[in-house]
Amino acid sequence: MVKRQSRAAIVFFGLAAFFACLSGPARADASAMSFRLARLEGSACGARCPRVIVAQGVIEEDTPENFIAFLQSMSPGANVRDVVVLDSPGGRVVASMRLGAALRKLRAAVIVARFGDDVEIGLPTAGQCMSACVYAMMGGVRRIVPPESRLGIHRMSSQDGGAPGRFFDAPVTTYASDDMVSALASYAAQMGVSPTVIRLAERIPPQEIHIVSPAELRRWRLASPKF
Repeated sequence: MVKRQSRAAIVFFGLAAFFACLSGPARADASAMSFRLARLEGSACGARCPRVIVAQGVIEEDTPENFIAFLQSMSPGANVRDVVVLDSPGGRVVASMRLGAALRKLRAAVIVARFGDDVEIGLPTAGQCMSACVYAMMGGVRRIVPPESRLGIHRMSSQDGGAPGRFFDAPVTTYASDDMVSALASYAAQMGVSPTVIRLAERIPPQEIHIVSPAELRRWRLASPKF
């Protein structure tokens, strides 16, 4: 399992280089979210550099259970820090809240960034956390969105594609009920985030997205740009 650390201990070897080397645009990942370990590259720690959890892809209904199973599969001597490097275009809202609850139980720090596919050692690049991903990120005890990464919010919705073979059946968009919006606002407050985030998100059409500014990240207690 992941080693429990004090907040001070989360500032581990390699993070200084990590923030210095962030570059490039964030990329969407259309695949379901997967989890793996990656070792941070750093000359100071060499082979002793710690490993972090990399979470990339769309948050599906079974993502929270897959995350818990992944944690349970790790060997005790894996030298893993309670840090999750998160990159996601979004996914299911309720599943994202459940993933956030799992991150909070782990007392993980969450960094919005991206490791290259199948990279086992190196430094992350700029990442994204869009739409429902934001609700998963809220679960982190520390939430970091480096300036080069992007975090975006908009209104919760789902689409019904209409009956098969019915040419004139247009997709029907369904929005979250007032109860769901209230539940999400309550969840945000429990995670230490201002419910203002939810109220603003619900005013943004689902086909648009609001990129949260560094000032908004601080004002809403949503994240900081660095440890």
